[in-house]
Amino acid sequence: MENLPDRPHPHAHLRASDIDRDQVVDVLREALMSGRLSQDEHADRLEQTLQAKTLGELEPITRDLVVPGQAAPVPVAQPAASTANSPVPIEEPADPNASLDNMVAIFGGGERNGRWRVKRRTNAIAVFGGHDLDMTDAVFEGREVTIWAFAVFGGIDITVPEGVTVRNEGVGIFGGFGARGSSDPDPNAPVVVVKGLALFGGVGGQSSAKRHGKKNKRHLGH
Repeated sequence: MENLPDRPHPHAHLRASDIDRDQVVDVLREALMSGRLSQDEHADRLEQTLQAKTLGELEPITRDLVVPGQAAPVPVAQPAASTANSPVPIEEPADPNASLDNMVAIFGGGERNGRWRVKRRTNAIAVFGGHDLDMTDAVFEGREVTIWAFAVFGGIDITVPEGVTVRNEGVGIFGGFGARGSSDPDPNAPVVVVKGLALFGGVGGQSSAKRHGKKNKRHLGH
């Protein structure tokens, strides 16, 4: 039977969202864990995913990883929830796709603390260095924010406010990758999703309550 050529993505020209990229990253992570991708292949495709601007650029990255007959998940738009009852300040940006922060520490260190703005996506890379992300007094630019943490012979420490939920979706290879949210999360508070890789390094943290004593604050656990 003659093989038919791959049909182009019907919305290939549309700009890719953070949710679209996250879905591709999830497929790549599962492929790495199941042995369908080597570490080098995973790293190359992950870089392509983070740099992709359109859906057409994302689609080929996982084309050979999707099980035949099984459609890839399609993001479903969710109604925006009110931020009025959040115990942590949330200020939605005018352009969600521009809500991006990049932090790079090579043989050095970087930090965020005080009244800084936690972007919807933060890429934190530490190579023989470290990052300290203290969100205790920060303003969140979304109800859900994603921290992409890559620690290679380095460390990344993340502190979240009391009540904030943390989802750990990272991988540790000869290193530690752990994240622990509030034991009593507030449903109105933001969610911090921690993804990435710890290679001969560590990604962890603590609640602000643990870090700053009795000031009603919180940690991502080691």
